[in-house]
Amino acid sequence: MRAFYSDNINNFINESDDKILGTITRNNGFDLTDLQKNTWIYEIKFLKKILQNLNDGNILFEYTIPRIGNRIDVVLLLKNIVFLLEFKVGEKLYNANSIDQVLDYALDLKNFHEESHDKLIVPILICTDANSFINSISMYNDKIIKPLRCNETTLSNCILNILNSYSESAFDYSKWENSKYLPTPTIIEAAQALYSHHDVKDISRSDAGAFNLSKTTQRINEIIEYSKTNNKKSICFITGVPGAGKTLAGINIANERHKFQENEHAVFLSGNGPLVEVLQEALARDEKKRNGGSKQNALRKVKSFIQIIHHYRDAYVGNDDIPTEKVVLFDEAQRAWTQDQIASFMSRKKGISDFNYSEPEFLISTMNRHDDWAVIICLIGGGQEINTGEAGLIEWFDSIRRSFSDWDVYVSNMITDNEYTRGHSLEALTHGLNLHKEKSLHLATSLRSFRSENVSAFVKAILDNDNIKASQLLSMLSKYPVKITRNLEAAKNWVKTKARGTERYGILASSGALRLKPVGIFVKNDISAPDYFLAGKEDVRSSYYLEDCASEFDVQGLELDWSIVAWDGDFRYNGQEWTYNRFTGSKWQNVNNENNKLYLKNAYRVLLTRARQGMIIFIPHGSSDDPTRRPEYYDETFNFLKKTGIEEI
Repeated sequence: MRAFYSDNINNFINESDDKILGTITRNNGFDLTDLQKNTWIYEIKFLKKILQNLNDGNILFEYTIPRIGNRIDVVLLLKNIVFLLEFKVGEKLYNANSIDQVLDYALDLKNFHEESHDKLIVPILICTDANSFINSISMYNDKIIKPLRCNETTLSNCILNILNSYSESAFDYSKWENSKYLPTPTIIEAAQALYSHHDVKDISRSDAGAFNLSKTTQRINEIIEYSKTNNKKSICFITGVPGAGKTLAGINIANERHKFQENEHAVFLSGNGPLVEVLQEALARDEKKRNGGSKQNALRKVKSFIQIIHHYRDAYVGNDDIPTEKVVLFDEAQRAWTQDQIASFMSRKKGISDFNYSEPEFLISTMNRHDDWAVIICLIGGGQEINTGEAGLIEWFDSIRRSFSDWDVYVSNMITDNEYTRGHSLEALTHGLNLHKEKSLHLATSLRSFRSENVSAFVKAILDNDNIKASQLLSMLSKYPVKITRNLEAAKNWVKTKARGTERYGILASSGALRLKPVGIFVKNDISAPDYFLAGKEDVRSSYYLEDCASEFDVQGLELDWSIVAWDGDFRYNGQEWTYNRFTGSKWQNVNNENNKLYLKNAYRVLLTRARQGMIIFIPHGSSDDPTRRPEYYDETFNFLKKTGIEEI
């Protein structure tokens, strides 16, 4: 049931307060506090009074929004207008966070609630004891009224004013209440919802054109059950385009396979430090908020579920210990280290001089210690290797062929792009393996940008120097604005004016963009990822302040709603092709190593695919007085991007 209470307003007015409260309370799945009970009693009595002459409509209490795990206090469907009422009983001030809260509800319905796409939505914050506020009614271009502020005495007139100002087409209130909800949550929202036992179907899209995440989860669960029943060891590769939901699928599977009573443990492992820190902090905060207790205990519980992969790996070096986990998920498994890279690390950091495994081979070997069954799920992103020594998909297959030929291997036959295969055919990569091809293990559609599924293809065309294809794809991004500017302040103003409610925006730049320093972008400054991605607008460390800049290492696997991508001379166009450069000492040097070229190209792929709703690319003018920032280092890149049709601000 989407709402705790739902009825037409006439019935609501004539029904007893106790019966209404009883219905709301019965449908409340949480511990009921006196504060919450008294708030509902107040809302019932108050709304009965002001709706006496507005009884031709419906009223809903505690209407659930699964994506963000919250509930709208009251929804009124009056004269074909959707009113969202957020009550702050006893509050004397119209708090900015509360205004953002009710606007977030409106945005969520507008974007993801099918029957709300074309409806007029009116978010209203009611601070019962606040001073009267003179509202100026204005509307965003997607038919959301800018949030209105009312107190106990002004709400009735405010609603009447809206009803007298707008005439909307009739719609079925029952159909609205039971509408499909097709959300695209952020990875943080999704992790919180899944960790608190929401079904993946509640928080993921299920429309045609996208492989449903629940299908992937279902198939993986079938493979796990088969392996468990038949004492098999299996390794599955979930692949997908940037933003397709690989990490979400992994978190969902790890959460579902926590079957302690069956001695079946699962863990989600990632080498992406910022992602792990952000998810651990977000889940711990949410756990504490929902269940109480100390932050330390909440964090300890979360860390058993999501861990840094290197901590897991190092626990099994130099011993024969058998892992507790029978199901292990490796996020961004393409970033696992080559044999040379991990051998160097072990020698320098651990004093181990004879480490003869690549990281994929060693990680598989730890799970191979189980006598009966084990399942590894590798989440692979095409074109996501961004650092020296990252092995890619090829090394996983080579390791299995070399040392674990008895393992069953499950992979999609959709892996054909060079970003995965590096020029090899799938047949050549998987030759000699116990191979099972599974279409549902490839997520082909980006879900990060709910406004367009062509963003990753557009970015790929740019990076592949395919101006014509990029231009064609840009024309398909009508709901996903992409702009370009030479003025950083203009870029900042653009994202600020685009973002509404708590939609998050920030500055991104390549870790090699060292000559953005003269324009005030310092890529060498260390940032705290939890603060950057979780802190509010009032926190100077947050992305909102547009002071700290996140690099590809900080932002991979995470996302913003709106981004400024600052482009330096490390990856520059020369009029014919992209060139690869590294700033060392006091000058730029050419990058000649093919792997290092790939890492730099992928860094820009990551940066350009982080925004869910739109982005602006900032390219400085450079300076003829500075040999490290010559205008030609930037102008040709700007001209190339402009030729795709990107509008200049």
